[in-house]
Amino acid sequence: MENENGTPEITQAGWLREAEAITLEDYVYDLPDERIAHYPLEVRDQSKLLVYRNGNIAHSQFSDLPAQLPANTLLIFNNTKVIPARAYFKKPTGAVIEILLLHPEFPTRVIQDAMLVKQQCVWECMIGNKKRWKIGESLKTSVEVGTQEVTLEVSYVDYVKNHVQLSWNADFTFLEIIKALGEIPLPPYLNRDTEEADKQTYQTVYAHHDGAVAAPTAGLHFTDRVFEELEAKGIRRSFLTLHVGAGTFLPIKVESVTAHQMHSEQVVFSRQLIDELLASPETIVPVGTTSLRSLESLYWFGVKLFRNETDEFRIEKLYPYYSSQNTLPTSSEALAEVARFMDANSMEQLIGETEIFIFPGYRFQLCKGLLTNFHQPGSTLILLVAAFVGKDWKDIYTKAFENNYRFLSYGDSSLLWGQNAD
Repeated sequence: MENENGTPEITQAGWLREAEAITLEDYVYDLPDERIAHYPLEVRDQSKLLVYRNGNIAHSQFSDLPAQLPANTLLIFNNTKVIPARAYFKKPTGAVIEILLLHPEFPTRVIQDAMLVKQQCVWECMIGNKKRWKIGESLKTSVEVGTQEVTLEVSYVDYVKNHVQLSWNADFTFLEIIKALGEIPLPPYLNRDTEEADKQTYQTVYAHHDGAVAAPTAGLHFTDRVFEELEAKGIRRSFLTLHVGAGTFLPIKVESVTAHQMHSEQVVFSRQLIDELLASPETIVPVGTTSLRSLESLYWFGVKLFRNETDEFRIEKLYPYYSSQNTLPTSSEALAEVARFMDANSMEQLIGETEIFIFPGYRFQLCKGLLTNFHQPGSTLILLVAAFVGKDWKDIYTKAFENNYRFLSYGDSSLLWGQNAD
């Protein structure tokens, strides 16, 4: 059903009543600074692992993950790679302007292509000390790329939207420029400067596709040793790409949770992954909330194809809640639609955008389990976890506190089995 503006109306189904009943205070807990892991462990897989299933909680170590997973599990990893997205420019007055890259706008919005652009590009950015940087004012800095000194100049294209043009006077790719100039943007709650070691420790060992401004931190615990043991048990793994944006750190500040702004993030799926998902519809366990959101978004794109709504892969934040759950295709039917679409268009990879917002009341379509860290109070990710395990999320977090788990990006991990798991 559409309203007079041509946009879908949200039906008065059970999910809406649940959403309207959400009180953000119910998803807030006290997180002292000393419980936040400001630095990683020296050995990644020595972190703690909380295991939750059907109301039961057990404690283990991440290196024991293979023993905690059924042999037919298909693990899905997000292989995005964090780029040095934060750069500083000093004005003649001494004022320092901070630029944090968010998303490319020109000459392409496809992140993997934007990394290869030469000489000039436009990005949406977050601007620190913006009041000191006026419209029409260019900022310059010099950077050494290899043995060559390069001048980088930045100026506004759209002051309101924070669209910034970056230009450089040499035949280097944008990725080469920012690797020489920028720094890894650590999460603000770590409350410390980026250090040299973070270039390695704030990346997963399987990071491959440059483009994220935040790491898919559930994957930080994996080591070659864990991968070898997973393979020995016959546990399969596959990869997708979601380029994590800074929006993942934005707290919910509105009274109505559904009014929270979800920033769009780019997702990339291979044709091979679709076949692997079709072969294992009952055993899918995403590594991290970014992988989970990607997979659920893929399902909803299949729904759009199934309904002949559009062939544009864009999942609006409330799209999953627009219509009755009784009219939905199965996960296999939706994935089959995606496979047919890719084959019909000779596509080896599928690129889309998602704003999907998962909160209590959401019905999970693809994901049976979830590997994830412990998240900020009152965040969208807490709501996602609560949607996945139900009210037991409070008990999970209480037990984590009682057993001295380390929280947030560099913290410990959990293996959660959802309410739809056997």
